[in-house]
Amino acid sequence: MKTVKQIDIWLKNEPGTLSVVSDLLGENRVNIIAFYVTTQGNEGKLHFVANDPEKAINVLKAAGYQMEEKDVIACEVPHHPGGLNVVLRLLKDVNINVDYIYPCIGTGDITVLIVGVAAVKEALRVLNENWMRIIGPELYHM
Repeated sequence: MKTVKQIDIWLKNEPGTLSVVSDLLGENRVNIIAFYVTTQGNEGKLHFVANDPEKAINVLKAAGYQMEEKDVIACEVPHHPGGLNVVLRLLKDVNINVDYIYPCIGTGDITVLIVGVAAVKEALRVLNENWMRIIGPELYHM
């Protein structure tokens, strides 16, 4: 299955908390290549894809962070008005709900989205059948 690893960690919703995580990963030469943050009250969650997921997990575990790992889809989308809907429509047509979607940082001339769905295998099948470029672990080195 051609997926990438997303890491989710729980954080306090306080100034500087995200910076501490960024510093920790940066000091250990782990680059965050895609992320989004959610908060609710005093708690937050950082969802991200790193260039070296195993190292990121080890560094964060050693620092005492609680985390989850998930397989997510990284796919290239057309960079023009309506490009996002190419992916969304394909998933909608087979009744796959998109739980979340967020862009990668600095992928050069292409637009890469991280797509979280419950039905990963089915979503990959549909996207592949419709000639969508799925990016696996090579994303870690783009």
